[in-house]
Amino acid sequence: MIAIVDYGLGNIANLMNAIHFLGYETILTHDEEELRKADIIVLPGVGHFRDAMERIAARGLQGILTELKDTKPFIGICLGMQLLFKHSEEGDVDGLGFLPGEVKYIVSDFPVPHLGWNNLHSKYPGLDGDVYFIHSYKVVTDENVVATADYGQEIVAIVQKDNIIGIQFHPEKSGDYGLKILNQALQGGWK
Repeated sequence: MIAIVDYGLGNIANLMNAIHFLGYETILTHDEEELRKADIIVLPGVGHFRDAMERIAARGLQGILTELKDTKPFIGICLGMQLLFKHSEEGDVDGLGFLPGEVKYIVSDFPVPHLGWNNLHSKYPGLDGDVYFIHSYKVVTDENVVATADYGQEIVAIVQKDNIIGIQFHPEKSGDYGLKILNQALQGGWK
């Protein structure tokens, strides 16, 4: 069972449909016991970093998420990936701190938000297709980077440290290729 963390922000329906299409069972929950019973934790997210951290705090989720990140596969998607890091300029607020790095506004000659299809670059085979991005903030880290995209600068697209995976783009909106990446993440990622 895959638990999708319900903290009130996220593109839940499309993500659940994508995971079901891949043959997995899901539950949308913020209940600690349901989260503990799950095989995999997925932290989705669309919206503002500060709002997300406030909602996580309001539902009392930070403690259980911190506990589970050491014992279960843990996948953050879009804003959910950014929440895995220590701090964000978006709202000048601390994140969950599971991974080293910060979240900063994209300063670019290209339009912001970074919106639309962009090609992945990676040393891992098969991570070289187009995926769908929509974000104005980017992760800044030199550690645990699996794939990047070029948007006039390097954009971290996928990270992995042990059982923790972050995906900046929307795999559920990235066609068959995005589903393939999502499935790889659910199966343990790129070790």
